[in-house]
Amino acid sequence: MASAKEHINLVFIGHIDHGKSTTVGRLLFDSGNVEEQKLRKLREEAERIGKKGFEFAFVMDSLKEERERGITIDLAHQKFETDKYYFTVIDAPGHRDFVKNMITGASQADAAVLVVAADDGVNAQTKEHIFLARTLGVKQIIIAINKMDKVKYDQAKFNAVKEDVSKVLKSIGFKPDQIPFVAISSLMGDNVAKKSENMSWYTGKTLLETIDSLSVPEKPTQLPLRVPIQDVFSITGIGVVPVGRVETGVMKVGDKIIAVPGREGRGVLGECKTIEMHHESMKQAGPGDNIGFNVRGFGSKDVARGDVIGHPDNPPTLADEFTAQIVVLNHPSAMTVGYTPVFHVHTSQVTCTFTEFVKKLNPATGETLEENPTTLKNGDAAIVKIKPRRPLVIEKQKDIPQMSRFAVRDSGVTVSAGMCIDLVKKELEKGK
Repeated sequence: MASAKEHINLVFIGHIDHGKSTTVGRLLFDSGNVEEQKLRKLREEAERIGKKGFEFAFVMDSLKEERERGITIDLAHQKFETDKYYFTVIDAPGHRDFVKNMITGASQADAAVLVVAADDGVNAQTKEHIFLARTLGVKQIIIAINKMDKVKYDQAKFNAVKEDVSKVLKSIGFKPDQIPFVAISSLMGDNVAKKSENMSWYTGKTLLETIDSLSVPEKPTQLPLRVPIQDVFSITGIGVVPVGRVETGVMKVGDKIIAVPGREGRGVLGECKTIEMHHESMKQAGPGDNIGFNVRGFGSKDVARGDVIGHPDNPPTLADEFTAQIVVLNHPSAMTVGYTPVFHVHTSQVTCTFTEFVKKLNPATGETLEENPTTLKNGDAAIVKIKPRRPLVIEKQKDIPQMSRFAVRDSGVTVSAGMCIDLVKKELEKGK
C-alpha cells in the first residue's frame, strides 16, 4: 500500500568526495530507516577492504565496484519516511563520468540537498550541479556544509564556505537568503538527524528537520495529460498494458486516449480500460503515479517506449524542429552546427541535429554574449535550434515544463542538458 504521507523526490548533489553518500547513509541510519545490524555488517566490510569510515556511504553504494572504487556510479533510489513526509532519496554521482545519472536524478527531483565539504569548499562540480539543478527545474535547495569535524567545528570556516556558495547560487539566479545552510559532520553524526554538541554557535535546524520543512510541489493536475511510456507488455487474456509515470494531468478509467507518435507517427487512439499502481486497481491516476494501464484499441505493435499518452482533444506535441536553451557540460572539443548526437527526452531516445546556434548566453544572468557563435564549448550556455531525425514528443517549457527537459548523450558521456523553449509543430497524419 502506498504511504498516506505526501511524497517528495529528494536528490543529493555535490562535488565528488564531499560526502553525499555518507550523508544519505547517516540520515537513513539516524532516522531509524536502516537497522543497526545492517550497518555493523557494512562497517566490517568497509574495514575488510581498507575503506574504514565508508560504512554510511555503503548504505547507498550497493554495487561492488562502487565500494571498491569508493565512488557512486549509478543512481540509487531509497525510500525513507519522516514523521511528516515520505521521501524517495536519489543519491546522485558527483563524479564527472556519471553526470548523466545526475541529470536523470535532478530532472525527477522536487528538491535538492547540495553537499559541500567545509575543508574543500566550492569546486567545479559544485557549480555545475547547482546550475544543472536550476536548468532542470529544481526549485528548492538545501546546502549541507559537511565535514565540519575536519575544520574543528570552526564557525569562521562555515561562514567562509557559506559565502562562497552564496555567490555561486546568486550568479545562477537562486536567492541565498531564502536557502537554508546546515552545518554537519555526516561521519561523526553532527546535526544530520541529531543536534550536535560540538557547535554551540550553530542555532539552525538539523538536516532532518530542514528536509522536513520542504514544501510538497503542487501536482500539475490542471495541465494536459502526459504519460511517457517506459515499457509495453502484452498480457495474455488482458491485452496491451503500457507502463509509465504520469507527468501531468489526470487519466481516468474510461477515458479516450491517444499515443503519440505511435506506429507510423500518426498517433494511435484507444480507450483506457483499467489502471493499476503497485498491483492495486485505481479509478484514476495523477502526476507522480507510476502506473500500468490496459487499453482497448492498442495493438502490441502500435505503441512503444518513448511514445507519450494524452487525451485526443489536447494530444502530445510532435516537434518538427525545436528551439532550446542548453548548457554544454562535457564535450571533448567543441560543438558545431550539424552535430547529431542522441537526445534523451522523458523516456524517448532520438537522434537530433543541431541546425543553428542562435546565441551564446551568460549562464548566470541570461544576457546575450554572442550572436550566432560558430562553436560551443564546455560551460557555455546557449539558445540553439534542433531537428529531430524521427518523430519526437516534446513540449515548451512555458506550457508543460515537465515535458520540456532533455539530456544530450554521445559515446557514453552527457554532452549537454537543456529545455525546449519554442517549437515548430508537426501535424499528426490523419490515420486511425
